[in-house]
Amino acid sequence: MNEGVELKSSIGVIGAGIQGVCISLCLIKKGFKVTLMDRDDPGKDSASCGNAGHFSPYASVPINRPDILVDIPSMLLSSTGPLALKWNYIHKMIPWFLKFIKNCSRKNMMHTAKYMHQILDLALPAYDELFGDIDISGLVESKGIIYFWNNKDLKSRELEIDIRNELGVKQQLLTPHEIHDLEPHIKKIYHGGVLYPNARHARNPKKILLKLFNSFLKRGGCFEKQNVQMISFSSDNKPVIKTDLKFYTFEKAVVACGAFSKKLTDQVGEKIPLDTERGYHVHFKGHDHLLSRPVIFLNRGFGITPMEQGLRVVGTVEFGGLDNPLSKKRILNLVNSAKYLFPELTEHYDEWLGFRPSLPDFLPVIGPSKNFKNLFYAFGHHHLGWTLGAISGKIVAGMIAGEDTNLDLTPYSSLRFS
Repeated sequence: MNEGVELKSSIGVIGAGIQGVCISLCLIKKGFKVTLMDRDDPGKDSASCGNAGHFSPYASVPINRPDILVDIPSMLLSSTGPLALKWNYIHKMIPWFLKFIKNCSRKNMMHTAKYMHQILDLALPAYDELFGDIDISGLVESKGIIYFWNNKDLKSRELEIDIRNELGVKQQLLTPHEIHDLEPHIKKIYHGGVLYPNARHARNPKKILLKLFNSFLKRGGCFEKQNVQMISFSSDNKPVIKTDLKFYTFEKAVVACGAFSKKLTDQVGEKIPLDTERGYHVHFKGHDHLLSRPVIFLNRGFGITPMEQGLRVVGTVEFGGLDNPLSKKRILNLVNSAKYLFPELTEHYDEWLGFRPSLPDFLPVIGPSKNFKNLFYAFGHHHLGWTLGAISGKIVAGMIAGEDTNLDLTPYSSLRFS
């Protein structure tokens, strides 16, 4: 515990991914008594460990864009496309898709871009504060991230570049020659690209998560490995968390369990349209010399990050809920795409499926519950959960501590769905 800090009220945080761990750490640094709960050990097989490992402060341009509506049918029909739909899940996805389509206007796209930029701009300094307390040597590299493309869908590329210019994002357009100079091993299928020089990447996301978690424990935090089944409220409005083993009463509670958060928000009478984008990864061992930094091939919607485990190939968006099994077709798609860029790749291993929590306007929910002032939310960060872990933790901890902020937090409120 921090010396000389008077112990404040008790907080229960549900979900031990990057959001929950960062929130718990930020709260305990403010002197709160914090209990973190999850049915699994922190980071076990979760999106917080299987992600692309990007710290992406530039990534404010959302998926809800006017041009995407034209592309969706061809993406779904293409066997190498970045988008897939499990047909047994269509009926459940229809309400989400209708809301998503409504958000694909230029006005809504710019609203999302503006408010993603607001928190992305603070994302790396917030991590630097947390990293000051742990040893991350060899685990984070600051070499930027490269996006590249062939000569298809160039209007989409122009749109992204223009919006980022408008928001003041640092980006450097690359010629094919410059891409080759930076990453000489990639097959020359590209016609253009962009380098985001301020981006960083994790060499091993799970190790970083566990270092943050251990920092939380060292400061007096408590971890309960239990399955949370229900949230209710006492007569004086304190959250009561029921696990499969016992009941816990806290002064305040935080729901931060990613794609699994909807079960709990439904219980407290909030109809938040949270669904899951299923993402995949594979590794190619012993090939990390082929890349110096992460690269993303936009036309096929996948990326490759050099990590301790080898080259991690990540990508595809599959709508299919939390219960469908891993799709071998999507894995094969990733493997073939990686070998398209690097024909020398050999056998892959470690086939992984994870769940990204996505909302139809592609803004996260961060803030108090609509119905209960002692319940807070932090979920729905879609592809940017890893990037936004520390800043979400800082914002939620500040809210619980009753601190003023100079940020406009209204756009992240769950009230937007009521």
